[in-house]
Parts: sequence; C-alpha cells; structure tokens
Amino acid sequence: MAFDGLFTTAMVQELQVLKNGRISKIHQPNAQEVVFLIRSGGKNHKLLISIHSSYSRVQLTEEAITNPSEPPMFCMVLRKHLEGGTITAIDQFGTDRIITFDIQAKNEIGDDISRRLYVEIMGRHSNLLIVDPDRDIIIDSMKHLPPSVNSYRTILPGQPFIPAPPQDKVDPFSVGEQQFGTLLPQFDSARDVVGTFSGFSPINAEELLFRMKDVPANEKFAVFTAFLASFKGTASAPNIAEIGTKTVFSAAALSHADKTIAEYGTLGDLLDKVYFARAERERVKSQAADLERWLDNEIAKLNLKVKKLSKEQEAAGKLDTFQLYGELLTANSYALQKGMTEAVVNNYYEEGTTVTIPLDPRKTPIDNAQRFYSRYAKAKTALIMIAEQLEKAAEDIAYFEMIKQQVMQASPEDIEEIREELAELGFLKARKLKKKSKPKKPAPETYISSTGVKISVGKNNKQNDYLTFKIAARDQTWLHTKDIPGSHVVIHDTNPDEETIREAAILSAYFSKARGSSSVPVDYTEVRHVKKPNGSKPGFVIYFEQKTMFVTPDEDVVMKLRK
Repeated sequence: MAFDGLFTTAMVQELQVLKNGRISKIHQPNAQEVVFLIRSGGKNHKLLISIHSSYSRVQLTEEAITNPSEPPMFCMVLRKHLEGGTITAIDQFGTDRIITFDIQAKNEIGDDISRRLYVEIMGRHSNLLIVDPDRDIIIDSMKHLPPSVNSYRTILPGQPFIPAPPQDKVDPFSVGEQQFGTLLPQFDSARDVVGTFSGFSPINAEELLFRMKDVPANEKFAVFTAFLASFKGTASAPNIAEIGTKTVFSAAALSHADKTIAEYGTLGDLLDKVYFARAERERVKSQAADLERWLDNEIAKLNLKVKKLSKEQEAAGKLDTFQLYGELLTANSYALQKGMTEAVVNNYYEEGTTVTIPLDPRKTPIDNAQRFYSRYAKAKTALIMIAEQLEKAAEDIAYFEMIKQQVMQASPEDIEEIREELAELGFLKARKLKKKSKPKKPAPETYISSTGVKISVGKNNKQNDYLTFKIAARDQTWLHTKDIPGSHVVIHDTNPDEETIREAAILSAYFSKARGSSSVPVDYTEVRHVKKPNGSKPGFVIYFEQKTMFVTPDEDVVMKLRK
C-alpha cells in the first residue's frame, strides 16, 4: 500500500473542498476513528479520520458508520471545541504524512477561539491531536503518550505541543534542476530514492525510476516534476494495481505495474474500496470478540458431545444380541440349570449354528433370560434418546455455524440483534441496558439494482424473519443460497427483470458462507412459497417451487448496488 507523503499531498488537495466549511456534527464510532459531518459549498461532506495501526488514513467517505449510543470522552472534547466551527485552512506538514486543520470556533461564552487538529498518519504511531495554536498547548489527543513511553515528545492534555520529529531528507517539491542533477547519479534503486526524498514510498520510488528509464539525462528533471505534479491539483489518478503478487494503491498512475485493477474518481472512493470492508470487520471484531469466542466454544463442546454420543450409540447398538440371548434362553430353559456360567444353544435363526451365552450362575435360566430382555429394553430406550440428542446437537451446531457466519459478515449494528436472539433462545444472558429504550424493528439493508429495483438483505436471523414474513409481499421474489447458510434476500418487485434477479443472487451469494467461492447455487421463488415450520429456530425456513441460478460473489457489484 502507499499512503505515503505524496499520497498525503494528493489527499490535502482533495480535502480543500472542506475549506470554509462548517463542522455540524462530530461522532466517534470507536477508539480509533472520528467522523466529522461538514457543510461546505452547499453540500454535506463526511470526513473520516482513522488512527488504526493498519488502516490509518484521512479521507472523505460515502460509507455509513454506526455510532455508539454514548459518545466517548475524546468525542465530547472535540464537540466542545470544534462543533459549529469553520475550517479556515487545510495543510500538509512539509511532505510528511501529517495534515493540519485550522478551525475558528466559539467557546461557551461566545468568544472566538482558534483550534488546530493535527492528524498524524504513521502506522502504529498514528494519532489525532487537538491543539490551542495561540499557546501551543495540547487540549487532548486520541492516544496519550507519557514521558515514560516517548522521551522526545509528551502527548498529554495541558502539555506543550511538540511536532513530530522531521525526516532528514530533501523536500522533492523544493528541488531545482541543478540540485536534481547532482542527486541523480545516486539513484541506483528505489531504496536510494526513498532515502533521499521525503514523502516517497518504495512504490512511488519504483514508478519514478521506471518513468525516467531510457529518458535522456537532460529530460529526467522534466519527468520528475511531471510525476510530482500528478499528486497536485486535478492531475491525480486514483487506482488499484497489481505488482507481482502484491495489490497496491496509488494517487498516481503506476505505469510499472503488471496491470491496473481499477480506477476511481476520487481518493475517497479508492480508500473506501481498499479499507472499508476490512475496517468494518475490525469494528465488528472489537464489538463481538467475546461472542465469537463463545460460539467457537459452543461448537467445540457440541462436536465433543456428538463424538461421545456416537460411541454410546455404537455400544447400545448391540440390543439385537440381547434380544436374541433372551429368546434362545427362554426356548432352551428346560435343558438349562441354575449354577451354569454359560449356555451353548442352537441358533434357530441360523440353522446349523450355535450361540454361547454368558450366564449369571446365581440366577435361574428364566431369570437370566429376563436379564437380557431388560438390557434389550434399556438399550432400545437409550438408542431413541441418543438419536434425539444427536439430532438436537446437529441442529444446534448448524444453528451456531449460521450465527458465526452472520457475525463474520455483520455490521456493528447487527451484533446487538444477534445477542438479543441468543438471549431470547436462552443461550446467552440478556445484557442490562443503562436506560430503557423502545425496542427497534429489525432493519434489513437496502440495495438498488442497476435497473432501479429495490432489494433487501437480512444480515441476521431477526432481520431475515422480519424481511420474509413482515416486509415482503407474497408475490415478490425471495432468494437464498442453496443448502448454504446465508441471508434472506427479497426483490421488491412482482415481475423483476433478469438483471435484477442476477444482481440479487450475487447479493445472496456474497452474504453467505460461500462468499469466497465461485459458481454459487442460489435458489429463488415467490415469497408465498416460503414457510416457517412450527417451533423452528429464527431464520430457518423451508421453500418449494424454486429455480436455481449460479453466480460468483462480486464485492464491486455489491458496493455499486449499495450506493
């Protein structure tokens, strides 16, 4: 990946649309992300700032991000100092991955105040700070760094603000032709370029060398300046490319790449594609880590139970032998006596064979026969009970596997509904809420087909049941992956076109356990043909008169239909 200094330069250009914009709302979805809603140029914009160690970035986004019911403390600080404020400047700190936002706001008594946001995109060292620029004092930060952690700069509320240490490299945008000519002989590899110029990642260094290859020496500086210009103004070309076995992204076209996978209109759209699904998964993971562990433990316990029951079933399977022994002892009781330890009798079920039956010498032949009849009756009852328990265990394993698949593909707001469902079924204890609120109706996700038809997708069992049996009309089209755990999908049209059905099938395959497979079978039928058996678990249905089509899940199609 390449969110380097040059990409930051391009991003700062794209963010200029927010200049003179008013900050209307601030949300903090989790400990690592902040979202600003900004009104600028007659439009609403959503600015996402993430300090995640792997997904740190600043971007404009169109994606919906769920917010907690109660804002974290840092969010409250941001609201106090910045909400209602106007962004007066957006700049890059040199060519580093640091962006500053200058904001004019008002304090509690209505006096004008100046505030500056520092966004430091530095991998695991990323941070977001709000600073009083008039006094150079830190008001607060997402990450606090005491002197014991960072001896160069202390990042705590009330401490003097010290900028991140600058790189001892040349600013490529300030290089003249003469200086470039003296540096050029040093560039034998991408590592040399990265070590010389600030803001360059290996990907962009390799691109620069590739563009200058076979170019006359007196023209290389023009190539260099043209490459830098592609990160400024409207010259950027956001894209995802493939280089060897790596998939990379860049703000500039990568002519040295093996192939360009996709191109995007804005850097925000590019980063949504690259990061959103993974970042969403991280949000869910942090919210549902305990739930995933619980599901894994329950599935493991049930598999162990099935193994044990199977052994008991095998042992109880000898009931036919007990019945045979009882019948043969009864038939031959006249020839047997008390005190015998075994009886060798003819097996009239298999002519010409004999059976050796162990006896209790303390019992009469008839009592021994009754003992085997009793063992036969017990084994028969045990087999029935074991079969019932095995069926129940298989149902529970299938159910928990389905829930696990739903958790893996859930959005953060879906997790609470999954917890509620497990609590209602008695598997989990219901969580105590700080304040009572009216129960919300399940809200399946909405998509629009390329021909303008509404499609709904249930992301958990509550949503599945509500969608299929409450929202959908009886003559609309219902879809589900064939014999594979997945979402209920409904096309809200009585006579959908083939393209809409195909796109709905792609959604069905994508939101199923077969997301990573190809040629996934998807059944579709009218809602009237979908039934819920009495006493069945949430989300479980049977259906008939279905047709089947085969599709391959496609994330690009899903994202397109989502928007």
